[in-house]
Parts: sequence; C-alpha cells; structure tokens
Amino acid sequence: MKYADLNESLKAHIATLRIAIIVLIAINFSLWYGWNGAKSDIRIHIPPDIRSGAVLKANEVRPPNIYTFAGYIFQQLYHWSENGEKDYGMQIFKTAPYLTPKFREYLVNDLEIRGKRGELSGRTRTIQPIAGHGYEERRVDMLDENSWIVWLDFSIRETVRGMEIKNVLIRYPVRVVRYDVNPETNPWGLALDGFGKEGAKRLTDADLDESSQDKETTPSGD
Repeated sequence: MKYADLNESLKAHIATLRIAIIVLIAINFSLWYGWNGAKSDIRIHIPPDIRSGAVLKANEVRPPNIYTFAGYIFQQLYHWSENGEKDYGMQIFKTAPYLTPKFREYLVNDLEIRGKRGELSGRTRTIQPIAGHGYEERRVDMLDENSWIVWLDFSIRETVRGMEIKNVLIRYPVRVVRYDVNPETNPWGLALDGFGKEGAKRLTDADLDESSQDKETTPSGD
C-alpha cells in the first residue's frame, strides 16, 4: 500500500513538472515572438544645436531638422553644374527617394516642358542659402503632425554658355511630409511634396532690410 501511494505521488509530481515545462515553453515562445517582431532600428532626429541639451523621442521630427532636410534636398535638386539639359534630370533621379511621387511627376513634366522650349541647353545654375537667412522658428510652419511648410531663402545665379542671365534672391515655400517608405534609401523619413500655395517670391532689398530689423527687435528671452 505504501509503495502504491508513493507511485501515485511520483506520477502526480511528474504531471506537475510536465505542465510547468509546457508553460515555460509557451512563455519562451512568446518572448521570442515579441523579440523577433520588434524593430531592430529606430529613427532619432538629432537637432543641429544641442549645446543646451535635448530630450529626444523616436520618430519625433523637430523644426530645425525639417528645415535642414528641406534646404539640403532642394539645393541638390536645383543645382545644375554643367548643362541643365542633362543635370536637371540627373538631379531628379538622384533625389528621387526624397521626393513624393506627386512632386517627382511635377518635376519630370517641368523638365519636359523646359526641354521642349530649349530653356535648359547649356544652362547652369548655382543655388546657395542667403547669408544671415538661416533657420528661425518662423521659417517652419506646421500644417499637421505629418506635414510642414518650410520657407527657404536662396541666392540663384544662372548662366547660358558662360553668359549670366539671372542673379536673384528668391524665397521658396517648400512643403515637407513624412515619407517613411524605405529607410535604406531615405533615412530621414521625410520627403519634399511640392510648393506652398503662396508660391516663390523674389526678394528685394526692402525684404532683406525688413528681415534684419525683425532679428534686431526680436526678444532674446534672457
């Protein structure tokens, strides 16, 4: 009788151990599934100026980063070093991962129209930011959580076969949107989406003087 009770006790203990093993296997499988499905990479946008420190969140894009992105891609897109007939299309191709399909289609159509008119043959263009007209808070307008209008001031000089035909200062309202399509080709997760409704504006000396005065009268916050 004693041996029978001991045998039953062992069977019950073994059954308990089997249940515990099954539970542990289920827990381990759940942990593995969660780990396997977790992102191996996260996107952190580091502000250009972090001298005063910064609290960063994954996928949070701040105005200075949006401004920097828009200015860099826009400058690359519209820089024609040798011949606009070839350079314009090449720049559209190179910056394609940073352009929405809608804006890319607009640029391709613009390329075709200019080409048919003969506006690009032998044409060069240099485009660079205007000194003293860099990032300010007012240069980035948030439309919603996923789109912004960025105001970019550029100095543009164009030549045709060595002869200068344009030397102007222009302000562009550029639309930027979240565009997390392929992190391999676009680590920013942003794209240019065209121009704002206001359209480009040629800057005059009065505009430049007004901007300078605004900076002088803006409180520093000290």
